[in-house]
Amino acid sequence: MDLTDLDLARALLIANKDATLVAVRGDEMITCTERGIKPLLAWVREGRDLSGFSVADKVVGKAPALLYAVLGPDAVFSPVMSWTGRAVLLAASIATSYDALVPHISNRARNGQCPMDASVEDVWEPYEAVRVLAERARTLLAPTQLA
Repeated sequence: MDLTDLDLARALLIANKDATLVAVRGDEMITCTERGIKPLLAWVREGRDLSGFSVADKVVGKAPALLYAVLGPDAVFSPVMSWTGRAVLLAASIATSYDALVPHISNRARNGQCPMDASVEDVWEPYEAVRVLAERARTLLAPTQLA
């Protein structure tokens, strides 16, 4: 049986416990271990094009889906994908597969919505989302100001 790029990306994501994202296109392979949307934002800034790649990502909500809409992979698999994440990917003609389709992605404390997804709740245009997410990432990473 021949493995597709998506099958391989999925298997590599599952096999490598440190991996958060694996992208495969033929003999090309990219593995990320950073959590969240940081690597996707960096790729958008660099002008990277994921055309022809199949991606397996640990968690795909609306925020990463909007970034994938800019990056343009052929397919995205995630063990956990939100309804709006899937809708964004399908609207961008990106094939989707998942193990669990959920109403929303929870934050890391599991006591609310993912802050990145919340920041693009009313944003549907991918390039507008890049601006909103980059600003949100800056504010989350900014050191707290002392009064």
